[in-house]
Amino acid sequence: MRLTILNQFYAPDISPTAQLAASLAEHRAERGDDVTIVTGRAGYLEGLSRARKGTTGPRLRVRRVWTPDLGKSSRARRLLGYLSFSLGCLLRMLRLPRQDVIVAMTTPPFLVLAAVLHQMLHRRARIVLWSMDCYPDAAERFGELQPGGRVSRWLHALNRWVFRRVEVVIGLDGAMVAVLEQNADGPPRPRFEVIPNWERLRQFPEERPAPWPGYAELDAAGRTVVLYLGNTGVGHRFDTVLDAARALDGEALFVFMGGGARWTELEASVRTRGVTNVAFRPYVPKDDTPAVMAGAQVALITLDERSLGVMSPSKLHANLAAGLPVLYVGPEGSNVDEAITRHRVGRSLREGDVDGVVAAIRDLRQDADVRVRARRAFEEAYSDEAVLPRFDELLDG
Repeated sequence: MRLTILNQFYAPDISPTAQLAASLAEHRAERGDDVTIVTGRAGYLEGLSRARKGTTGPRLRVRRVWTPDLGKSSRARRLLGYLSFSLGCLLRMLRLPRQDVIVAMTTPPFLVLAAVLHQMLHRRARIVLWSMDCYPDAAERFGELQPGGRVSRWLHALNRWVFRRVEVVIGLDGAMVAVLEQNADGPPRPRFEVIPNWERLRQFPEERPAPWPGYAELDAAGRTVVLYLGNTGVGHRFDTVLDAARALDGEALFVFMGGGARWTELEASVRTRGVTNVAFRPYVPKDDTPAVMAGAQVALITLDERSLGVMSPSKLHANLAAGLPVLYVGPEGSNVDEAITRHRVGRSLREGDVDGVVAAIRDLRQDADVRVRARRAFEEAYSDEAVLPRFDELLDG
């Protein structure tokens, strides 16, 4: 099979979509597919990950188009990166020989248009849309687009046009699939599948590594470390978490490691509230994340109510791989809420329940059984060995 995967970022970049694309590409190349990756040259964060122009292997070719190294520090920078990569990807797909299957991810939004263009030239090409978020729905919910406005109506019409040309649409949870299905007004109508994201089993061996040395600088000894590892984007809320942190002063240390659109706002909120047991650290390389998690007792994940169905936290799977109990503050029905309910790997609480968050941290830090269940859930439902066979059924079917 000739398979192409489209995504703005690719390993060794630290972004979750980069790691997922690489995992799928390498797996399919090992199964005998001729795999082409069309990706950007710049990284998820400005200056953090600079990639070579292209990489060639026996069955795996990485084709990098030029993109400015602007990062995500502002909306204008992010949009310029999106536009430059989308244009480069369109041109690359025009020149690419006929592919059997094209898997288009959603970084940036509407990248699937490059796959549709290729299909127009090569009618037998099949398209799989692998959705990590939903646009323009997310932009509407967070006030970036006026619902029902001219731009919004045009983008929804574009989605409907695209969906008539896509064979399969993959969402990360049931709530996301429900949003995506609203764009299908076929016939023809794509097939919808829920397939969760994952982490590589070999990157998280069952034996825990030594804790990250940076904890010594944070004076974490004797305190419960509650770890938030990853993006603090517009789709996340932290009011309840910071109120709980203040109530646990002296008992717990809340460590935020990452970045994102709300990072500066979060730091300011900590200062305004006078919370003294919160520490901030930048992103670390992907290979260091198991050690970071090894020094924590509870993993924290948050989600804004407006995010349900249009985006899905990618922090869950690595936390489970590390055997960490998960404390989730967000709406019911998300992928994290579903995992906690199904596998009993933590607590799922709603925004505003400060007392519940405090009680959950005190309970989870002492619960050895939930650690065992977390690791088992990772191996059985959220590892590459558990999830990639579902992709194989879809792509080979």
